[in-house]
Amino acid sequence: MEPKKAPLKQNRSTFDKIFDALIDWVEARNIQFSKVGNPPIYDNSLFPWAEEIEKDWKKIRLELEDVLKDREDLPSFHEITKEVETITTDSHWKTFFLAGYGIECDENRRRCPETIKALGKIPGMKTAMFSILSEGKHIPAHRGPYNGVLRYHLGLVVPEPREQCRIRVHDEFYSWSEGKGVIFDDSFDHEVWNDTPGVRVVLFVDFQRPERGFGHWLNSLVINLAKHTPYLKEANKNQKEWEKKFYANKKKKEAPEKVGAGR
Repeated sequence: MEPKKAPLKQNRSTFDKIFDALIDWVEARNIQFSKVGNPPIYDNSLFPWAEEIEKDWKKIRLELEDVLKDREDLPSFHEITKEVETITTDSHWKTFFLAGYGIECDENRRRCPETIKALGKIPGMKTAMFSILSEGKHIPAHRGPYNGVLRYHLGLVVPEPREQCRIRVHDEFYSWSEGKGVIFDDSFDHEVWNDTPGVRVVLFVDFQRPERGFGHWLNSLVINLAKHTPYLKEANKNQKEWEKKFYANKKKKEAPEKVGAGR
């Protein structure tokens, strides 16, 4: 595996530093006990559920289309998860969270029942959201904080020319296709470009790496501990506050329309 780059979060507390040292040791065990090896980008056939998710992609896309009606009011990624401010601070990477490490997304989940049903097919699913990249958006090279989870992207809206809408993971490149998924290890250095004139949207999922015996137990322990880290607690707070404000405003906007319709 390639040398680690600095994690997203820069101002680290004593707890963070102790947790990082534990993570370094556990990451080596995750590779040792992995059932699926350790490539940057995986062969989807190693994950039978991936084909099942792809069968549902049009249902998911339909729910996404409803969400995108509110695109301008959706939060930028860094507004929910502050540590990504090291790679993005603009409004060109929007998110719509459906699940997270302790992050509550009750209203969002109610809005997307078919997507939630599809997510239930992914063993060890930990995080899920619609990831919305504006035209011309570039996410610079970075690495995820932990290799105990792998990442799945299901292409939902992919503008043309799709070759210009791509991700690099270590030394491998991938261009998204609508209705097709890709699985990769975001703890490798990776970078994203949307050099098209359109918006790109994927269903973005993190799930627990399949491991044998002791490795699975240890990884599960670390993932459960992660929910108690300060930055994930902050993300949960930010998401709850955004949902409360967003849906309250949405109801206010819709109320006059319903009154008028009843006259």
